[in-house]
Parts: sequence; structure tokens; C-alpha cells
Amino acid sequence: MIFIYNLFAHITYFFLKVSGYFNPKMKLFITGRKETFSKLASINADDKVLWVHAASLGEFEQARPIIENLKILYANHKIIVTFFSPSGYEIRKNYPLADIVCYLPFDTRLNVKKFIATVQPKLAILIKYEFWPNLLFELKNNKIPTILVSGIFRKDQHFFSILGFWTRSFLNTFQHFFVQDENSKHLLNHINFHNTTVSGDTRFDRVLNILQQNNTLDFITTFKNDKYTTVAGSTWKEDEELLVEYINTNATAEEKFIFAPHNINPSQIKKLKESITKKVVLYSEINDVSLSNYQVLIIDTIGLLTKIYAYANVAYVGGGLATGLHNILEPATFGIPIVFGDQKHKKFKEAVDLKALNGAKSISNYEEMNRIFATIREDQKLRLKMGETCENYVAKNAGATPLIIDYIKTIL
Repeated sequence: MIFIYNLFAHITYFFLKVSGYFNPKMKLFITGRKETFSKLASINADDKVLWVHAASLGEFEQARPIIENLKILYANHKIIVTFFSPSGYEIRKNYPLADIVCYLPFDTRLNVKKFIATVQPKLAILIKYEFWPNLLFELKNNKIPTILVSGIFRKDQHFFSILGFWTRSFLNTFQHFFVQDENSKHLLNHINFHNTTVSGDTRFDRVLNILQQNNTLDFITTFKNDKYTTVAGSTWKEDEELLVEYINTNATAEEKFIFAPHNINPSQIKKLKESITKKVVLYSEINDVSLSNYQVLIIDTIGLLTKIYAYANVAYVGGGLATGLHNILEPATFGIPIVFGDQKHKKFKEAVDLKALNGAKSISNYEEMNRIFATIREDQKLRLKMGETCENYVAKNAGATPLIIDYIKTIL
């Protein structure tokens, strides 16, 4: 099986390189990996390295509480953070708590051998579900302790199928699994993996910490002007089409809207702005205008969304109508109602939970959006109850990080 996997890995990488000539994101995926080993060259033979791998930005947010604690407890160690996806690396490549941030080399045997020989980590921490066969087998061959953090397993994954004997061998490489829920533990136990702890999701600890920071943004205060405000975060085209229709046809003059799109490509931002018939301004234009006179603000930069959620009366979180729902815990920690697309949310435990608890609502089309937005806006009692549900849910589910750190202390 490993021979077939490696053959397909090489073929896949060839086509990814070809697609890099036509796709900007894929170009970053390929060219960024050319810098990996030059960045790792600063590692010395006597360095003690802790390695954390996150597929993308969402997984990195799960890693942050762990990294922050490791930085304090093991100040004499180097922390290496790797990403698989450009959407994570490009945003966090200058993360100050890591000594090196780089792309994870593509999973070929030679790449992996070189990577592990260079880094020689004292501990490998993989986030959520990163199961690269060559990498995992090389870690085991080198007797490097490997743990999975904030893991979540589903019955439809290959590990749990009748023909999953080979993929189950990947799991043998982990020393311990820290999983998000009892169902994940039950599934692992059923295939004889008992080295599991239900710790929950470290993102709850991360978003609770957000409340301790200064979330004041004077320009948002001016724009909001004490009016009812919807913050639409990490939106995709599919989300924006419905939101724009609502703004253009049903929004009242007393409502304000803030977009923080997932894609801030200038052409996409221009297209979004031109589709809105109400008075709209970009973040990059705010120094030249009277903000309180505008009804829609588009944030055409990154890094502000978390603080902007603090100003929302309701949050719409994007991705649920597109590739997959973005982080709903960031708005939830501020105690505000959440709305998201229905199609792509079921793999996200917090979305399923909050929907069942009535702290969040899902929509599939414009009619549902219009009805739910109107209901939440007009029913203050419901709005406050939904927000309280979200806030309590975050607080109740915090605490994963101390469990994981206590375990790491037994290894290092």
C-alpha cells in the first residue's frame, strides 16, 4: 500500500506544480515549500525542538494556547510551526512565539526523512486530523513522541471501515490522542486504541483569552454610531450574494453592516462594493470620510475580525454555504447570536451544538436569511438569550489546554 501511496503522491505533486502556473494560491503552495529547508537551516544539532503542525488557519487557532504555554514552560526550546495550506501560512508566517514558521514539506519519503533529520523534534504535536503516512511512520521510526490535539473522528472516516486496516496503521504512530468528544473516544476504543483523553477543543481556551485583550477599535465605534450592527466574518461569494440581497432590499436605515471577507483580493473587494446599493465604504478609505454616515463597511485587510466581533449585535459567519464553516467561537465568546450557512457546517461540532442549543441559526437560502435576521433584530429577548447561550457554551467547554500541557510535562 505504501508503494501505491508514494506513487500517487509524486503524481499528485507534479500536477500541483503544473496548476501553480495558473492558480495563485497553488503557486504559493509550491513556491513556499521551496523555502522550507533554508528556513530550517538555522536549527543547530544541540537545539531542543518542539514541533507543532497545523493544516491551516483554523487548526493554528487550536494550536495557539498550546504554543503559548510551551513558550513559557520551555523557554530554552525552539518552537517550530508548520502549515500545509497557504491560507494559514501567509497570515501567520510572522507569528512571534515561534522560532521558525514554514510549510510542511509534501509527504514523500525523501522530503519527510530530510525534514525529521533536520528538525529532530523532542515532541511532535499534530492538530485535529493531519494523517500523512510517510511523516507518521518516520516519526515512529525515530521514536519521536507524537500526540494529536483537538482530534475529532467520525464514523465515515476510513479508519473505521472494514477495509481500513492500512489507514489504522497511521494511528499506531501516535502516543496519545486528545479528542474533542466522547464519540471520537468511542470510535477509537472500538478499534482498540485506548490511549485517548476527551479534553475538548483548545479553541475554547483561545477564544476565552480574547476577552482579556483590549478589543476597542475607535473607527468601529464611530461607524456603528450606537446602531444595530451585523458583522459578517470570513464570508465567501455564496454568503455575500445573500447578504447583499438582504442589504439592498430589506435592511432598514437603522441597521449597519460590516463585512470582513475571506478573500480580500482587490478585484473581489471592488466587485462586492459595487454590488451594494446602500452607502458603503472600505476600511482603506476611512481616513477620508465621515464614517458614521455610511451603512456598510468592508474590511479590506486582515487581522481585525476578532476585535470587530465585539461590536456585533449579530454575527454571520461565512463558509457554511461554500467550502466549510469558519470559526464561530470567536463571535460566540462575546455573547452574540450567530447565523451561518447550513450546507457545510455538520463537520463542526461547535456549530452542531450551538444550533441544537438555539444559540445559532443556519440558513440555506435568502428567504431563510431574511426571516431569521428579522426575527433576531426585532426580538431583543430572543437575541439576548441566544447570546447568553453562546457565551455559556464557550465558558463551559474551556479547559483542554491544561490537560494537554500536564501530559506534555510527563514527556519532556
